[in-house]
Amino acid sequence: MPALQPVRGTRDILPDEMRRHRRVEDVACAVAARYGFAEMATPIFEFTDVFVRTLGDTSDIVTKEMYSFERSGDAITLRPENTAGVARAFISNGLQQQLPLKVFYRGPMFRYERPQKGRMRQFHQIGVELLGVAAPQADVEVLALGRHILEELGVADKTVLELNTLGDGESRAAYRTRLVAYLRDFESRLSEDSRTRLSRNPLRILDSKDEGDRRIVADAPAMGESLNDASKAFFEALLKGLDACGVPYRLNPRLVRGLDYYSHTAFEFITDALGAQGTVLAGGRYDGLMEQMGGPPTPGIGWAAGVERLALLVADPGPAQRALAVIPVGPAEAGAALQLTQRLRRAGFAVDLGYSGNMGKRMKRADKIGAGVAIVLGESELARDAATVRDMKTGEQVEIPLAELEARLAGYR
Repeated sequence: MPALQPVRGTRDILPDEMRRHRRVEDVACAVAARYGFAEMATPIFEFTDVFVRTLGDTSDIVTKEMYSFERSGDAITLRPENTAGVARAFISNGLQQQLPLKVFYRGPMFRYERPQKGRMRQFHQIGVELLGVAAPQADVEVLALGRHILEELGVADKTVLELNTLGDGESRAAYRTRLVAYLRDFESRLSEDSRTRLSRNPLRILDSKDEGDRRIVADAPAMGESLNDASKAFFEALLKGLDACGVPYRLNPRLVRGLDYYSHTAFEFITDALGAQGTVLAGGRYDGLMEQMGGPPTPGIGWAAGVERLALLVADPGPAQRALAVIPVGPAEAGAALQLTQRLRRAGFAVDLGYSGNMGKRMKRADKIGAGVAIVLGESELARDAATVRDMKTGEQVEIPLAELEARLAGYR
């Protein structure tokens, strides 16, 4: 029988690495709360139609990358992203009366794609969605929040915000006409997927990963040439807001979103520190999404960030809380050791109590787990209602009354 291994594209996150992941998630959640974003959670799987409606039936995610299955006649899909789930929850729960709605989420996503550094087939994301605000102030706030989180994680200097505008519906329609006219001259050289998209959703061709397609679209018309006055004014207001918030950015006229419900702002925080996987946080405005899903017209903007990628960028969060090790000298002191352990845990300390072994073995365990001090309970110490406390780094030890342990060891909380 072959050795048991995780399924390809998945991996175990062991405790040391998990502390990095948890730091990314907890910092993001805390900063988002300062901006008024409340955490919510949606199911890990949804009806497949939820993602077909939002991602488009010609997208690579829907046609090639989703994990889908049937149960009791229902087509079900493990979520490849979470904006669709939040949008579905908004409609299902009748949250229109709570606008503007600002939510933060975190959790695992699933895509059947080539595993690579910082992106597996099961991966984790944090994200925010701001629903119900059509003005560019919402875009400014969402981008400022993303930058703020990167600053708090200590990785902002490793990233660059790239920004573009897709314009409103009128501008987008004008651009679509110009783009199709350009691509028709190269139709025979486009990939099979892009030839299919040319008539159905030509902007998706700009997202193509095919090298031949990428060479063709490199000289395609830029979106900015099709913007009407209202779209230009929206983008100018966004840039002024970012300048006021001290959020640096770089304009990228080739940054697009292929789906028709996207409008105005598109953005990515990118890095050159992770090789090919350069995007760590990305998003955009999707004013047409709710209506496309069957809900009321509701403007929205949001972003998602890869936890694994951010965890690769953040500095080592340092050791976990240094534990106290409670060590009974012999079996007679085991009951008192258990009582003291629980008392200290309830007082906010991390405490390790070995399950067996003599004092020597227990001291070795205390050293192995990186305990700050060892609290030794012997017959003579208990007779004096005290414990011998040994500093595991220096070897120095002192006897402390049991009643004073919490106060004397406060630095280890």
